[in-house]
Amino acid sequence: MIYKFRFFAVILISILFASQVKAQEPNPELANDFLEMADEVMSSTKVLTLALEYYKVAAEGDPNNVKANYLAGDTYLQTTEKSKATQYLLRAYQLDSDYKFDMLYKIGQAYQYGYEFDNAIEYYRKYKQKLESNTGYSGSDKTPMSFVERRIEECITGKNLMEDPVNYSITNVGTAINSELWDYAPVVNSDQTVMIFTSRRGPNEGNLNENVFEDNFFYEDIFISKKSGGKWQAAENIGPVVNTKYHDSNLGFSPDGKTLYIYSDEGNGDIYFTNNLSEDTWSEPVSLSDNINSSGYNEKSVSQSADGNTLFFASNRPGGFGGFDIYFSTKNRKGEWGASKNLGKVINTEGDEDGPFIQFDGKTLYFSSTAHNGMGGFDIFKSEYDSASNEWSIPENMGYPLNSPDDDIYFVMTKDGKTGYYATVREEGMGYNDIYKVTIGGSEDNTNKKIASKEANVDEGEDESKRELENVNVVESKEDEKSDTGAPVKLLVRVLDAKTNKVIDATVKLKGQADNINVPTDSKENGVSTYVVIREQATEFMLSAEMPGYIFANKRITIPASSGEEQTIRQTLSLSKPEVGTSKTLRNIFFEFGKATFTSASYEELNKMVSFMEANSGVNVEIAGHTDNIGSDAVNKKLSQLRANKVVEYLTGKGIDRRRLNAVGYGEERPIVSNDDEVMGREINRRVEFIVKE
Repeated sequence: MIYKFRFFAVILISILFASQVKAQEPNPELANDFLEMADEVMSSTKVLTLALEYYKVAAEGDPNNVKANYLAGDTYLQTTEKSKATQYLLRAYQLDSDYKFDMLYKIGQAYQYGYEFDNAIEYYRKYKQKLESNTGYSGSDKTPMSFVERRIEECITGKNLMEDPVNYSITNVGTAINSELWDYAPVVNSDQTVMIFTSRRGPNEGNLNENVFEDNFFYEDIFISKKSGGKWQAAENIGPVVNTKYHDSNLGFSPDGKTLYIYSDEGNGDIYFTNNLSEDTWSEPVSLSDNINSSGYNEKSVSQSADGNTLFFASNRPGGFGGFDIYFSTKNRKGEWGASKNLGKVINTEGDEDGPFIQFDGKTLYFSSTAHNGMGGFDIFKSEYDSASNEWSIPENMGYPLNSPDDDIYFVMTKDGKTGYYATVREEGMGYNDIYKVTIGGSEDNTNKKIASKEANVDEGEDESKRELENVNVVESKEDEKSDTGAPVKLLVRVLDAKTNKVIDATVKLKGQADNINVPTDSKENGVSTYVVIREQATEFMLSAEMPGYIFANKRITIPASSGEEQTIRQTLSLSKPEVGTSKTLRNIFFEFGKATFTSASYEELNKMVSFMEANSGVNVEIAGHTDNIGSDAVNKKLSQLRANKVVEYLTGKGIDRRRLNAVGYGEERPIVSNDDEVMGREINRRVEFIVKE
């Protein structure tokens, strides 16, 4: 079984790499061994996750090995963490700038995926110059000029979209639906009481197949969640009538929620449907007619109009304008689907169009495209149909932060037009793709004005005992720049080295807690990052700082409501180097009461821990679990151990070597404040921390 192969391979990595990590010395011979293993994986099983681990080990084992670094970066570009390719590709380029002809192009891609559009444009233009100077080159590692020019256009679009962000709230739908693996393609009924989606979670979470596909992830299965008391209930497998032992994925809901359209590999990819016969019973799937499904070509998305009479779908059949185009079919007098027609060149392009969703108004179409004015990959667009002129409007990009430089697709809307759902990869995600709820016009509990700023993130960073004294907001006011919406609040953030108290050039991010949106940096000068925020009411944000060679810092802050006076808030974060004995409280990891189960708010902190461990391959840590004094000593000891184990399990699931981690549960033994009070006592003592070890 491939799953077992991966397990033993990871153990092998742990054993072999442990000696190299401990020695902290290059090991070219070991690096070459892992290069050979990675090449074998890529040529035989093509399991990217496993090959990537091997390439990374090889690159760290021999930093001067250009092939190892190049392939680590190139493989990252094929994963959900594409921006992590930058460090490896840059290192490979510095070692040998001529190793691969299009290496400059790939460095540009890595920067683009990381929202570093100026750097991306710089490398794309360098590659463009290289193409112009080597017109006769025709190797397989050459990326055409048209691709480069397209990427530059995307970066320019990306910069413009980020400078004028749309007021969205994008929030994870939570652990009832999302898992720590792949969850995507959500569809909801008209009253948002049922969600059906596709997942590649394991058999312990409901998958019908205990084996994995050739990419080393579990097969796709369709899951369903129902809402009760305003909350999504734990998702369940939709059942063996619809799901098989192989890939099964959902495509769309009929407006009444009684018919589910699903995808089948039959016919190179066809659309089937199943009817909801009773609350938990679905009919045997049946293929749509030949007027929808083509022979030998792929149909992979579908949306039905509110009146039930029109079906929109995507297909790569011949006769279109590009790769995948969007088509439609209408019912005839017999209630049968008629011949399909291409939606036309206003919607379809020379690229790919996919993921159509027709709104309940019957005239607003949401879809994704790789060739309209996007910021990279698939972007989500909107177009409206004018029945008088019989034409669709020019597609409008739905904007940042809904769209990203990577693929954004399969967006669906609710009947009121105020809420949408889609799947994407974000910092706070639980796994790979997670499903998110999008509220148009801002969060439901916060009347935000348009964001006036750039990028973002999370928590504390200073020693807990100093937290209250050293991180109080310092507010200054000016009686100028008054406006109807209030003057902006300026947040000035500096980051210090905890030992020297000198300013360091760390990456600082700010994110709204309610709307989950990154705030762009307005400026950065002399190590001070400035953010400009306008809010009609006091709003909680998460402030974070990261820098290679340091432990990340996160802190919650509250930015006051905008008023008639300009306000300036100053914040200082301190970063410590991961020296032996240094500890860090993971204040934003939360567990369900009395359990070792993460809440959805925990994953951003966990993912920062993963990034820290990846960036500091020589660091070993103890993960320490602590509780308050409520309950018996024995129960608290066991619970704290289970919670520490859970953190280690998450880190190893993300590829961190198990031998670098040690889980210890201390129960109530080591309080850092008195347990006499809840908010300033027991709540602080319930924590997970890590301690750097030898």
